[in-house]
Amino acid sequence: MTRTPRPRDLGIAPGILPPGPSNSLTDVPGVRVGHRTLDHDGAELPVRTGVTVVVPAPGSLFRAKPAAGLEVVNGFGKAAGLSQIAELGVLETPLALTNTLGVGSAFEGLVRHALDGHPEIGTTTGTVNPAVFECNDGWLNDIRGLHVRPDHILDALKAASEGPVREGAVGAGTGMVAFGWKAGIGSSSRLVDAGDGTCFTVGALVLANFGLADDLTVLGIPVGRTLTPQQAREQAEFARGAGSCVVLIATDAPADARQLRRMAKRATVGLARTGGIVQHGSGEYALAWSTTHRIPHRPPGPVRPASALAEDGPLIDLFFRAVAEATEEAVIGSLFAARPVTGVRGHHAPALPADRIADLVHHPAPVEARGTPHLPT
Repeated sequence: MTRTPRPRDLGIAPGILPPGPSNSLTDVPGVRVGHRTLDHDGAELPVRTGVTVVVPAPGSLFRAKPAAGLEVVNGFGKAAGLSQIAELGVLETPLALTNTLGVGSAFEGLVRHALDGHPEIGTTTGTVNPAVFECNDGWLNDIRGLHVRPDHILDALKAASEGPVREGAVGAGTGMVAFGWKAGIGSSSRLVDAGDGTCFTVGALVLANFGLADDLTVLGIPVGRTLTPQQAREQAEFARGAGSCVVLIATDAPADARQLRRMAKRATVGLARTGGIVQHGSGEYALAWSTTHRIPHRPPGPVRPASALAEDGPLIDLFFRAVAEATEEAVIGSLFAARPVTGVRGHHAPALPADRIADLVHHPAPVEARGTPHLPT
């Protein structure tokens, strides 16, 4: 398969911090990503969906739980497991991404995976809290067909690897649309120099399914006002009750749950830089975790030693910047990587013309101001 250009191949490099070796979430050591794509013409309607899983850290996540922080930007979503993450500040399972009506199947798949590796769950200790995120892919996918099954989660987990992340119309991103263009999975990373020879990594992975066509912005240039796909008006009406974006953020820095939530909040900066306005019907969620700050399921004593980043200097701001920059580039990357897809009822999501975007960014022309967006009567 011919490799599609990533943003940096065309001189589009958001921010000032350097990326990691593969410029993806898996630059954070120990993080793995796997996809299971469901892309075929079904018996009645086209199936354009799938699942993406992220294994957030090495080893048993249940017995040594990564510290995590959650930010619900707009809670128009049907995710599972988030209230316990918000309350306790830890993860216990891999993270699953899928379509809105596939959450139940993904939840079961994660439960089965946890039970297989942990005989103590539900017997000598409590149950487990799977984390599932979703976006609505019903513009292209036969979402009512409930095509995602628990085994697809297990397939994606078996395929999970530490290599460069496949982007675009793959896994959970198969049926997703952003800013009127085909989108899906995107990923990026940043390196944070903490001084004294210490360097940390921040990685982001997005499931992009949000935004109005006219709002698409790349490196501050409102490219969406020049390049608006013909079908975007119809798709925008559908998106008033759909959409969403999930941002997953990993770091190998020993941040605690409070600091990780602060990092997760900065994902909104990256989304805004691409033109996202967090619409009423668009569920935006950001989750950040540390691969090195682990909390034992059975602590050795009544007091647990704690670690955290210092916040009385410029270091914490570098992490905030890293999250914003990696999120922004991951969204753009999801658009650059996605191939065109035709789905249910003839709905079509075209591929973003990456070369044209690069030309608009590097040779911007004056753009007339737009009036107030038309509201349907």
